[in-house]
Amino acid sequence: MRRIPNYDLYGESAQPPGYGAFNFEWIPERSRPNDWQIAAHRHDALLQLLYIRGGGGHVTIEGVRHAFDPPCLVVLPAQTVHAFAFSPQIDGLVITAAQRPLEALVEVTAPGIAAICARAAVIPVRGADPSVGMLAPLFALLEQEYRSGGRGHAASGMALMAALFVHVARLSDLAAAPAGAGGNRRAELLRRFRELVAAHGREHQPVAFYAQRLGVASAQLARVCREALAQSPTTVVNEHLIREAQRELAYSALSVKQIAHAMGFEDSAYFSRYFRKQTGLTPVAFRAAAHRQWTQEP
Repeated sequence: MRRIPNYDLYGESAQPPGYGAFNFEWIPERSRPNDWQIAAHRHDALLQLLYIRGGGGHVTIEGVRHAFDPPCLVVLPAQTVHAFAFSPQIDGLVITAAQRPLEALVEVTAPGIAAICARAAVIPVRGADPSVGMLAPLFALLEQEYRSGGRGHAASGMALMAALFVHVARLSDLAAAPAGAGGNRRAELLRRFRELVAAHGREHQPVAFYAQRLGVASAQLARVCREALAQSPTTVVNEHLIREAQRELAYSALSVKQIAHAMGFEDSAYFSRYFRKQTGLTPVAFRAAAHRQWTQEP
């Protein structure tokens, strides 16, 4: 079976999981020497964010090709298999950061934003929303911090990344909602719903709980989720729980029973059945597969 290379950046052997990294590059720096083609690979512990300002090409994420339509953002969480084909005219940047420290920082400062760090996406950058105007200054500060190499530059870079992902999440919500005032209201509703899920997902609350907190009927929340996300509210909650459980299984030393309790499941056997129904693997099998990937040589 062909192995998917595990890289630190585009073509460098990966450091052990949890490696603290913060890197800023312009895409041509790395892609030109590789003839503008980056073969399928993954990063076990690193998240990448690309900003495509101009040029062409595509990214293939888990076997699905997405053509660049600049300006756009590309979010690639750790363990996502991806490949690039850039045109020689490509204009853009790529930022690499250790995913787990970034997620931990975001969970504390903006818990409703954490989900955007865990979901691969291609996000258009359009319109006059204030978040569009915030991207360039944040990218400039991130590059300055990285190039300076000054004391605490990694910590400062992570703080800037947390601020950046707030705006990435807002742009993602806008892209998921129709244009106009109604679309803005839907985007705000989705943003608040995700924040509530991040805060209360482990409590296993019913959809009615979230609808009441949002001040809407359960049917309205379900309709907005179906139209904007092609998912039910229950699916949104389930996906959040599964992402949390997967991160704990992959990166922590907690037992399956301890993770089950941390996820709000009183019965670890039921948690295992739930996890398998959602992912096709038992928690033990998922953890074993993640650890095998870590030990594979590129």
